[in-house]
Amino acid sequence: MSIEPTLFVRITSIEKITKQVKKFTMSSETGKGLPKFSGGTHVSTYLKTRSGLIVRQYSLVSHPDDSTKYEIAVRLSEDSKGGSFYWHQEMKVGDRLQISSPRNHFYLSFKAKHHVFYAAGIGITPFLSMMQDLSAKGQTFELHYASKSEDSCAFHPYIKKHYPIQSHFYFSDQQQRLQITSLENHPIGTHVYFCGPEGFIEQFRIAAGKLGYPESSVHYERFLPTQNKAMKAFKVILQNGSELIVEEKQTLLEVLLANGTYIPYSCRVGRCGTCEIPVAEGKIEHFDDFLSEEQKNEQNCILACVSRGCSDKLVLKI
Repeated sequence: MSIEPTLFVRITSIEKITKQVKKFTMSSETGKGLPKFSGGTHVSTYLKTRSGLIVRQYSLVSHPDDSTKYEIAVRLSEDSKGGSFYWHQEMKVGDRLQISSPRNHFYLSFKAKHHVFYAAGIGITPFLSMMQDLSAKGQTFELHYASKSEDSCAFHPYIKKHYPIQSHFYFSDQQQRLQITSLENHPIGTHVYFCGPEGFIEQFRIAAGKLGYPESSVHYERFLPTQNKAMKAFKVILQNGSELIVEEKQTLLEVLLANGTYIPYSCRVGRCGTCEIPVAEGKIEHFDDFLSEEQKNEQNCILACVSRGCSDKLVLKI
């Protein structure tokens, strides 16, 4: 599989944050500074495992002004397909790793008069660098963070120490629930940001819309792409005449890369538009959050990371 241009780093420390979350610190193997980044940025990591290459994206939780290291936090998933399991069970201090350059598709809005972050579980990770960014600039923000318990709340001691006034915690084992009515209490000019499980994001995103938040004031980041449960295989034809089959559990992006056709990509969840491909023929089933409804109806482009063909074939202009 072809991959995007990468950096080589070394794991310099591993810290257990909770029973299921570990923080990994990475530094440049050359000793030079790493590329700068902004709050909300992520990197892709390329894990060369015995079963093949695993690509995963993780938010940077370290301070944006510190170019000596990158830090990510990885939660061990109960149904891990290899990514989080490998990080927790195989990764060791001193290991060499390939990562992408920093990318930001979940950036802080410069138009916001006030920023409010809503996190659930490991969805806290992008907000750590965002809060550090805003704090350094003297801008106002608040955090609403839901978790099963205080013990499972990643970075709870750190957040409570550094942002005691701005932070509000909700622990379900103490019957404390984060309610969508919280959205009613923010001043005009507030931008809201959601990150966590899909159901959490959708609940708050829809509620914000019903309350009259402008679409441009609502931001969210998904861990996984939106998917149709009834996935079907489909055929694609390239300009050179090559015919490829995208199986039910594969994405178009994965098939193209595996067959030597490199296209740019980044988020892999249908948010950034980097992997957009023009389509000459065929019907597309769109699962992205990037294209407008008008663009989707035109049926002339596809985001290869999430969207699929729903006709016999798709003819791509690549």
